[in-house]
Amino acid sequence: MRTLICIAGLFLSASIHLMACTTAIISGKGTPDGRPLLFKQRDTGSLQNKLMSFSDGKYEYIGIVNTSDTLGLEVWGGYNSTGFAIMNSASYNLNPPSNKNREEREGIVMKKALQACATLADFEKLLDTLPRPLLVSANFGVIDAQGGAAYYETGDDHYVKYDVNDSKIAPSGYLIRTNFSYSGDRTRDMGLSRYQQATVLFYQAALCSGLTPEFLLKDVARCLTHGLTGTNLRENLPTTAEQPAFVPFRDYIIRYSTASAIAVQGVKKGEALEMTTMWTLLGSPLTTVAIPVWLNPRHIYPSIMLADSKEKAQLCDWSLSLKNRLFPIQYGEGSDYLNWAALLSADGKGILQKLAPLEELLWKKSSELLSEWRQQGKRPEKLKEYAQWVDQTVSEYYYQVMQVTTAK
Repeated sequence: MRTLICIAGLFLSASIHLMACTTAIISGKGTPDGRPLLFKQRDTGSLQNKLMSFSDGKYEYIGIVNTSDTLGLEVWGGYNSTGFAIMNSASYNLNPPSNKNREEREGIVMKKALQACATLADFEKLLDTLPRPLLVSANFGVIDAQGGAAYYETGDDHYVKYDVNDSKIAPSGYLIRTNFSYSGDRTRDMGLSRYQQATVLFYQAALCSGLTPEFLLKDVARCLTHGLTGTNLRENLPTTAEQPAFVPFRDYIIRYSTASAIAVQGVKKGEALEMTTMWTLLGSPLTTVAIPVWLNPRHIYPSIMLADSKEKAQLCDWSLSLKNRLFPIQYGEGSDYLNWAALLSADGKGILQKLAPLEELLWKKSSELLSEWRQQGKRPEKLKEYAQWVDQTVSEYYYQVMQVTTAK
């Protein structure tokens, strides 16, 4: 059992499931290759997510959208053709508690930002000119192609900027936010267990130049160590995947409500903007695989990550189908109890273990392609070939190895 580092002298636990995103910004000075990173682990009641690309603003952009949002009116993390990227986490200590049940506009604000902003200054101007009250309570995270990286803790009538390039604010080149704001009422902090564990992970990674997209989507997004209790679900595994073994599952970085995760890797100064990459986990990180996408004028993306107005993104649907095996109890507090054996087992037949070879292949192929493009430039024919390869390879693996069915 490890000692808990308390924040503001309190450690609160929600009695209900909250929209509990875990996010981070890493400036170029904090990454081994000098490229900034923007990370969001999205927790929401809208578990069906999809990728959607847009040409309805000053700049083209791509992002995570609720599948039910057929018109793409809200975006929950993404980037645009200038290399500007944005995400958010809900903050529960900025506005008065009486505002907690109203409709929030964070997804609308992020869509507006992707449509019109190229720099942090542009985003600040947007926040300054939007009508009050803003109807938001969020930690907006932003990076741009000029090296800018900052959080904006934003309430109805104000925001406070935290510059990740300021060594006094971010001495190791990164900042983390869950569901509280440092500028808010610290007696109402939420998300402290996840913040605690993320802090440990980032500190250890920073010591060995390990703040990379792979670290974010493998080690952080799928972290199975609890920040308060120290429970590590990767240790002392159940003997076999076939015999159910249930464990309590609340307030890990990865949660029942996690619907997707992104790690936007920006560009170094002078590097082509088209090299901006959004590494994406579509669906539960426990049952999906990381696939990068690159914004492009021909809208060439793996089709399994997209959905038209009447359908669901196949990858997300497959992920939810596998997730049903991890949370088979459909009544009462069933979502609080994970079938641990189905996820990880000593015989190596857990879902996360069986998906590992596919993801390793995707990381290898994607990294090689990105390295080639950074030297020679991105070519549409290669992009199309890659998207087709992803569709075929991932589809065959999920059907043949994972034996997926359509999620209910």
